[in-house]
Amino acid sequence: MQGNRTFTMIKPDAVKAGKSGLILDHIIKNGFEIRAMRLVHMNRRQAEAFYSIHKERPFFDGLVTFMSSGPAIAAILEKENAVDSYRELIGATNPANAAEGTIRKLYATSIQENAVHGSDADETAEQEGSFFFNYFERV
Repeated sequence: MQGNRTFTMIKPDAVKAGKSGLILDHIIKNGFEIRAMRLVHMNRRQAEAFYSIHKERPFFDGLVTFMSSGPAIAAILEKENAVDSYRELIGATNPANAAEGTIRKLYATSIQENAVHGSDADETAEQEGSFFFNYFERV
């Protein structure tokens, strides 16, 4: 996936609020192609594994509880310079600090319930995409 692919998840808050279609439309209108996508509902163990990099952080338990609270949409996106382009499109983690027109400014309600996840590096995108999609789904 390096360079032109990234991983995203539309988080349970946005799915529950019925914002998935609007978010996907926003992604597509900004030049991303969806290469793989599925609806997932992680159990606690799966969420702990996915976010294991944060296990020593104070927000870990709340994050795991939130991410296992309902369905989410996992997707692999493609565009030139995908990771940086997508991070710009989604905006700051805290929607109060996100730029106008970004996904989080438009659809997030709080720093935790911030509508979407976006990989922070090419290597992370590869690892996160591999968590939800097998090799044949990712190529």
